[in-house]
Amino acid sequence: MAYRKRLTLLALLDSIIVLAAIYVSYLVLHPYLEIFKLTALLVSSVSLLISHHIFASIYKLYKKAWEYASIGELVSIVKAVTLSIIVTVIVQVTVFQDVYVRALALTWMLHVLLIGGSRFSWRMLRDHFIKNQTEIKNTLVIGAGSAGTMVVRQLLNNHDTELKPVAFIDDDPNKKKLDILGIPVVGSSKQIYDIVEQYHIDNIVIAIPSLNKKELKAIFDECMKTNAKTQIMPMIEDIMLGKVAVNQFREVEVEDLLGREPVELDMNSISEYVTDKTILVTGAGGSIGSEICRQICRFSPEKIILLGHGENSIYQIDMELRKLYSDQIDMVPVIADIQDRERIFEVMDNYKPDVVYHAAAHKHVPLMEYNPREAVKNNIFGTKNVAEAAETYGIGTFVMISSDKAVNPTNVMGSTKRIAEMVIQQLDETSTTKFVAVRFGNVLGSRGSVIPLFKRQIQAGGPVTVTHPDMTRYFMTIPEASRLVIQAGSFARGGEIFVLDMGEPVRIEDLAKNLIQLSGYTIEEIGLKYTGLRPGEKMFEELLNENEVHTEHIFPKIHIGKSGIVEGEVLWEFINSLHVKNNAELRELLITIANTKQDLSRMMREVVNL
Repeated sequence: MAYRKRLTLLALLDSIIVLAAIYVSYLVLHPYLEIFKLTALLVSSVSLLISHHIFASIYKLYKKAWEYASIGELVSIVKAVTLSIIVTVIVQVTVFQDVYVRALALTWMLHVLLIGGSRFSWRMLRDHFIKNQTEIKNTLVIGAGSAGTMVVRQLLNNHDTELKPVAFIDDDPNKKKLDILGIPVVGSSKQIYDIVEQYHIDNIVIAIPSLNKKELKAIFDECMKTNAKTQIMPMIEDIMLGKVAVNQFREVEVEDLLGREPVELDMNSISEYVTDKTILVTGAGGSIGSEICRQICRFSPEKIILLGHGENSIYQIDMELRKLYSDQIDMVPVIADIQDRERIFEVMDNYKPDVVYHAAAHKHVPLMEYNPREAVKNNIFGTKNVAEAAETYGIGTFVMISSDKAVNPTNVMGSTKRIAEMVIQQLDETSTTKFVAVRFGNVLGSRGSVIPLFKRQIQAGGPVTVTHPDMTRYFMTIPEASRLVIQAGSFARGGEIFVLDMGEPVRIEDLAKNLIQLSGYTIEEIGLKYTGLRPGEKMFEELLNENEVHTEHIFPKIHIGKSGIVEGEVLWEFINSLHVKNNAELRELLITIANTKQDLSRMMREVVNL
C-alpha cells in the first residue's frame, strides 16, 4: 500500500478509536450526561484526539510495518497513549479545575487495547492465515544453548521462512522439559529418531558451534536414521561479521564429518618468512598448488610466481588472484615443464625466489602403474631439476609436497615420491638451502580424488563404486593441506619430513554412504558396488614407517620425522640409471628400493653395477 494512503487510513482509524474510547468511558461511568459533563466530554475528546496524533507522529506509529510488530511497537503505543491522556488531564485541570479520573483511566485502557489490537491483528493475520497458505516444515533444533535460541528467535521472527521450530533437543539434563521462547526441550541426541517421528519433523538444524568433529558426526549419524533434511547453522564469526544471517543454514558437508579438528597455525612464524618475499609455486594450477597460492596471498608476499605446465589452469589461478590482489602483489604466470631442466634453471635465475613450494607431480596411483616412466620423469627427475635449481641460486627454503603413499609403497607413484624425498634430503646435507618435505593423506575434493568421482556417480543415479568394504584412508581438506605446507616452511631447519596427525583413518565405504545421504538419497536408491583393489592400491595407508617415527610434536598435531640419508654419489648414479629401464623393470625396481629395510646405499650400488 502506498505511504500516503496508508497514513490516511491509519489516521482515520485512530481518530475513530480515540473518540470511541473516550465516549464509551464517559457513557459507562456517566450514563446520563449533564450539559457540564457533555462540555467536558467534547473538550476532552478534541484534546485527546489532537494530542494522540501528535504523539503518534513523534513515536512513528504511522510508519511502522505492523505485520512485523513486536514488544517494541507495543511500548511505543503505550507511550503515545499515556502522554495523550496526560495532556488531556492538564487540559481538564486548566479549563474545569477538575479531573475525571475514572473516565480517563478507562479511556486509557480502551485506547491501548483498541490501538494495539488494530495494529497487532495484522500480524496475527499474517502469522496464522497467510503463513498457513505456504508449506510449513516442522523443524527440530539440536542445541538449546545461546546459538540454538538465536536460531529459533530468527525463525519465529522471519515470516518469510517455511521453517517452523517445534522442538529443541539438548543433552544437558537441566534443560529437559523447559520451554525456551515457547519451544519445548523434548529430549537428548540419542532420541532424535523417536522425536522426529513423534513431532513429524521435516527439517533438522544443528545449532551447537562448540561441537567437535567426532560429536558432530555422532549427531549426524543419528539424524541420517530419519527422513528429515539435516542442516547446520553458519559459523558464529560469519554471523558476527555480517557475512550470513543466522537463519541461512548450510548443508552438512563431508568435511564436517572427518572426525578430526583442523590444525591451528602459527600465523606469526608464517608471516616472518612469507611477507614481502618472492614466492615460487610449481604446479600452481593444480588443486593443492592453487590453494597454496591463495593462502600465501593472505600473508602479503611481494611477488608470487605461478609456475605450471597447463596453460588453462595457470590462466585461471592468475586471473583469480589478480582480481583480489593486483594492487598488493606482483603476479607472474610462468608456463614451464619441470622436466625441462634448462627452463627451470632459467626461471629460478630470473626471479630468485626466497621460498619454493614444489607441488607439481603425477599423483594418480592406478594411472602411474601403467606409466611408470612418466612418473619417474615428473616426480623424480622433475623434482631433482627444481631442487637443484633452488640450490644453485641460493633459495632460502624449498618445501616439497609428498604423500602418505611414500611410506612402505606398493605402487609406482608412492615409490617415486619416496625417492624424491631422498633427493631433497640428500641435497639438504650439502646445501645452504633448507629442503623439507610435507607428507599428508588424501585431499578431499582435489582433482581425481574420490569425492568428485562419488558425486558424479550419485548424479548419474548410481551405483557408487568402492574398491573394498574394509579399505581405509586418511583425509584432509584442500585448505588444510595447503596451510600445513606453508606452516612446514616456517619450521624448516633442513631435511625434515613433516607429517600431520590426521586422526583416525576413514573407511571409504562410510565416506560413500555419508555422501549419498548428504545428497538426499538413501543407500538403497543409489547402491554400492565393490570393484576390488586397483593396481598399486593397498588396504590402508601409513604416514610414517617404524624407522621414521618420533614421539615429539614440533607443533600441535604436526609430527616430524627424519629418515636415513643415502650416499649422494650413489643416489645420483641410481637415478640416472632409471633412464634406461623399461616399464616392467622400473616398477619392480622402484618398489623394491623404496621399501628396502636393508642398507639402501648398497642396494643402489648393486642396481647401478648391473
